[in-house]
Amino acid sequence: MMRFAGRSALVTGAGSGIGRACALAFAREGAGVVCGDRSDAGATVALIEAAGGRAVACTMDAGADEDVAGAVALAVERFGGIDVVHANAGISGGLASLFEQSADDWAEILRVNLIGPFLAIRHAAPVMAAAGGGAIVCTASVAGLRSGAGGAAYSASKAGVINLVQTAAQQLSGSGVRVNAVCPGLIETGMTAMVYDQARQSGKEGRIGRLNPLRRGGEAEEVAKVVLFLASAEASYINGQAWAVDGGLSSSHPFTRQDYGRTAV
Repeated sequence: MMRFAGRSALVTGAGSGIGRACALAFAREGAGVVCGDRSDAGATVALIEAAGGRAVACTMDAGADEDVAGAVALAVERFGGIDVVHANAGISGGLASLFEQSADDWAEILRVNLIGPFLAIRHAAPVMAAAGGGAIVCTASVAGLRSGAGGAAYSASKAGVINLVQTAAQQLSGSGVRVNAVCPGLIETGMTAMVYDQARQSGKEGRIGRLNPLRRGGEAEEVAKVVLFLASAEASYINGQAWAVDGGLSSSHPFTRQDYGRTAV
């Protein structure tokens, strides 16, 4: 399939994990890809080019206004426009309780995880609308659907992303720009590496993802397939939605409660 032939995409957080998987997938299907990341996304670009694709690296802070504007401008300069944005960059903030994090901790998590997607929409949507339309997919999380799947600040930021795409879809009414979110569950990425490493070192790898009905963790490529679908013409009537890719975890969200006054473990 070449669903994005002749089109361009900006992926933030493209240096690793879900972002890299999505950047590679967009390129495989014909898109010219701007690979944005706070660290060097050159390795992702090298993989794309080695496979015959088109890509350019962009060092950026997804929560900085001028950086996001520059990434959108780079897509227009290099590829003649911007058709797709995957606002994926995010940070976890760990599993500390409400009482173990400061206002500064929360501000940074919200800046990257929520203000970042806002900036992507703010800067890319007008360019897309002027060209007749486009698609924006934001990475939220099952942690944004209800409690029990992440730390308090992280969960709040991802809940904000879900509401953001709903609000943006409404405010872009008539523009031809669709805005949706993908909500990953437990996916093996750099963000979750500690969980996977500890399980493997203790011989408990088989317990990874045991709380979801599929009884396993997910892979970044499985999320990428959903992101590409939501960004494609196949999803032309899907707008303002949040799709869970979690093995069924969010159908129940079982978890062990953290008692007040106890340190998260």
